[in-house]
Amino acid sequence: MTYTMTNLDQKLADTLALYNDTAALAEAFTIPAPWYLDPAVAKRERSHVFGNSWQAIGRTDQVANPGDFFTAELAGEPLLIVRGADGQLRAFYNVCRHHAAAVATAPCGHAQSFRCPYHGWNYGLDGSLKGMPEFAGVCNFRREDNGLVPVAVQVWENFIFVNLSPNPQPLNSFLGDLVQRVEPLELKSLHFHSRKEYTLNCNWKVYVDNYLDGGYHVPHLHKGLNSVLDYTHYTIENGENYCLQSSPMVAGEEDVQVSATRKGSRAWYFWLYPNFMINIYEGVMDTNLVLPLGPDKCRVIFDFFFADVSAERADYNTASIATSDTVQDEDVAICESVQRGLASCAYSSGRLSVRREAGEHLFHRLLARGLKSGG
Repeated sequence: MTYTMTNLDQKLADTLALYNDTAALAEAFTIPAPWYLDPAVAKRERSHVFGNSWQAIGRTDQVANPGDFFTAELAGEPLLIVRGADGQLRAFYNVCRHHAAAVATAPCGHAQSFRCPYHGWNYGLDGSLKGMPEFAGVCNFRREDNGLVPVAVQVWENFIFVNLSPNPQPLNSFLGDLVQRVEPLELKSLHFHSRKEYTLNCNWKVYVDNYLDGGYHVPHLHKGLNSVLDYTHYTIENGENYCLQSSPMVAGEEDVQVSATRKGSRAWYFWLYPNFMINIYEGVMDTNLVLPLGPDKCRVIFDFFFADVSAERADYNTASIATSDTVQDEDVAICESVQRGLASCAYSSGRLSVRREAGEHLFHRLLARGLKSGG
């Protein structure tokens, strides 16, 4: 991979050059510590990774009916996702074309149109500019050229994705054979239950690394979860832009709550570049979205889904979420420990387990490709 000084200043170019993204797994090192610490790397990730890839932004149930909308932020950009009167799903920059105020100020809701609270400019659900108070006499102004600026939006399963690139590849092309891998698991039969958010004192990549270590840390860090996974038959399979980690499940007796809420013949752990995870057990799914808040801080959003969300199943679903909480607490502690260690003069980069860390190797190479790309 080559890059030019017209795209990168010398210091950032030198930092990115510390990692060899062409090395095979058996020869590879991890990405170096400065990639987790340098604000310049974090800034470039914002534009070249998060601003240039398909990002899970929400769920179709949030915009089930015409007029339903929600707002979000991606790579520093305010976004508006809305179901049009024609039933079509659309996404826009949530920025008024007059003086840049947000046209939708609520996190979610239902609307017939969007009226900017600043000067009253009115936009239709299709983003078109419908009216501008007291705007007579303005020369060379075309209302049809001043609608909300659209953003690419597509749906896979029940997940809504957006891409800030002007001409992104189709979502299905990006997903590749992940579509066929997931289809038999019937994700649409699982219903949204609730959401939890965590703020971690670590770089977002530390959290992804931890997820993608092929279960390497599970026997040591997650005793309860390890008791129901057949660790010796844990598998790691890489696609072009995703990693599937999977394990047969066994009847564990060490932790009653884990064995009661983590059932089925197999556990499935999908990661989609750069920051979206899907974890599936029998009748249970949670998704994890990891968002950077700075070089040493990130937010992890957990959405919980169950086959049965009725009141009769409330105790079981609550216990399942508690199991997830325990695992997450264990991960938070180790990820924050890693972040502290990355700043030590004793560490620069590490090696990867050929047996376990192929997914992490894929992540680092895809990340390097994005960071070293032009633009």
